[in-house]
Amino acid sequence: MLSYIVLGYLALISLVSVIVCIYDKKISKKNKVQLRIPEKTLLLLSAIGGSVAMFITMLAIRHKTKHVKFMLGIPLIIILQIAAVIAILTLL
Repeated sequence: MLSYIVLGYLALISLVSVIVCIYDKKISKKNKVQLRIPEKTLLLLSAIGGSVAMFITMLAIRHKTKHVKFMLGIPLIIILQIAAVIAILTLL
């Protein structure tokens, strides 16, 4: 039961991450600064479970790919999340 809840959460946060990233890309083309998604929000979505979906989406739509904060930060988040899962599974 718990695994379904975790998978459902990851699916939902991944979907939200993809939608927010695509929205920010579209708004950035229109130069509407007041409607942009803050970078800290994009990084927060990655940190709470949407990192893989966010990174794949960024590469696919070429959004934030020139920002070191994202191109190094999100892969680092992914590595830390994998390490945390391995540590938790090892303790069980």
